[in-house]
Amino acid sequence: MQVNETLSEGLKREFQIIVPSSDVEAEVEGRLLELSKTVKMKGFRPGKVPIAIIRRQYRPSVLGEVLERTIQTSSQKAIEERELRPALQPKIEITDYSDGKDLEYKMDLEVLPEIEIGNLSEVSLTRPTAEGDDEKVNDGLKRIADAEKKFTKVEEERAAESGDALLIDFKGTIEGVELDGTAADDFEIELGSGSFIPGFEEQLVGAKAGEHLDVTGEFPKDYPQEEAAGKPAVFAVDVKEVREREEVKVDDEMATRQGFDNLAALSDMVRERLKEQFDEASKARLKRSLLDLLADRYEFEVPTGMVEQEFETIWAQVKKDLEQAKATFEDATGESEEEAEAEYRQIAERRVRLGLLLSEVGRQNEITIERDDLLNAALESARGFSNPQQVLEFYRSNPNALERFRAPVFEDKVLSFLFQGGHV
Repeated sequence: MQVNETLSEGLKREFQIIVPSSDVEAEVEGRLLELSKTVKMKGFRPGKVPIAIIRRQYRPSVLGEVLERTIQTSSQKAIEERELRPALQPKIEITDYSDGKDLEYKMDLEVLPEIEIGNLSEVSLTRPTAEGDDEKVNDGLKRIADAEKKFTKVEEERAAESGDALLIDFKGTIEGVELDGTAADDFEIELGSGSFIPGFEEQLVGAKAGEHLDVTGEFPKDYPQEEAAGKPAVFAVDVKEVREREEVKVDDEMATRQGFDNLAALSDMVRERLKEQFDEASKARLKRSLLDLLADRYEFEVPTGMVEQEFETIWAQVKKDLEQAKATFEDATGESEEEAEAEYRQIAERRVRLGLLLSEVGRQNEITIERDDLLNAALESARGFSNPQQVLEFYRSNPNALERFRAPVFEDKVLSFLFQGGHV
C-alpha cells in the first residue's frame, strides 16, 4: 500500500492511497475459495463446484465486498500509522480502478486540533452561597395558600373586579359560525388570570350578576385549532354569579390539607425545596460562568465539518420552532434570516470549541463514563414521566438508547472535576 499526503492545511488533510491490484486479487481469490467450500449448485456435490464456475458467478459481488473492506482497512491503517485523530468520518472517493488495475482512492479528513490546556487554576469564579431566609419561606407558604383558590358567591350586588371570579355561560362564534370548544355552561373564570384569549377577561371587569354581554376577541395565531387561529370571534356571555376569593390562612390546618402533620413540617419542606432550587440555580450559573470564561480564554481552530454539523442541528430546530409558531425570523427575533443564520453559526462554533476543550480535559485526566453514570442520567430524565419505572426499564434493556446521555454526562463529569478538584 502506498500513501501520499497531498494536502496539509490547518486541520485539513488529504491523502492519495494506492492498493496494488495483486493485494485486491489475492483477497478476492481467498474469498472465492471460501465460498467454494460451502456453495450449493445443481449438479454438483457441496464443496465440489469447480472454482472456475464459482469465479464466473460470484466474482462481481465478491469484488465489491473486497473493495469496500480494502478501503476501510487501508484507510484506517493510514490513519493509525500517522497517529491522526479524525474529527469526523473521512470522505472517500475512488479516483481510479478497473478489474486487474491498482485501486486508487482519495481520503479527505479533518483532524482534531492540538489543545494546550495550561494551568486552569488561574481561572477563578465566585461561588454563590445560600442564606437562610425566613421571608422567602413565608413567601413560599403564601404561594401554597394562594394555590388553594376558592371563590364564594358575592351576595350583595356589585360589579366584578380583577381578581374576582365569574360563573358564566358562554358561546363563541367566528363569522357567525359556532366552533367546537368555544362554548360552556357554568364555567368559573378568574378575572386577570390570563386563561382566555387576550382581551376576554378585561371586558368582563365591571360586569354584574344577571347581565348579558357580547365579548369580542381574536384567537392567537398559534392557536391549536386552525379554523380559529388568528381569527376574530364574538362570545355571547351570560353572567350568573360574581364570586370573590376566600382568604386561605397559613396555619396547621392548611398544612394538613397539603399532607403534612403541621405548619412546622410544611415550612421545613419549603425551606429544603428552596435550598434545592438555589443549589440547582447556583450550579447552572456557575457552569455558565465557567463556560463563558473558557470560551474567552481559549482560541484555536475548530474543524469546519463539526461546526457545520452542529449548525445544521441547531438550525433545523430553530426553523421547526418557527414553523410551529407560524412566525418569521423578523417576528421572533427582529432579525433577518441571514442575520439569524450568521448568529447561530457563531453559537455552533462556540459549542464545538467548548466541546473539544472539555473533551481534551477529560482525555488528559482519564475521565470516563460508566454504564451506571448513564443509568443515573436516565433515572433523572425518567422522573419527568408519569411512569418513571417503565421508562427506566426501557433504557436498561436498550443500551444503545442510553448513549443519548453520554455527551451531557461527560460534560457534567468534566465540569465537576474542574470544580471539585480545585482547578477552578
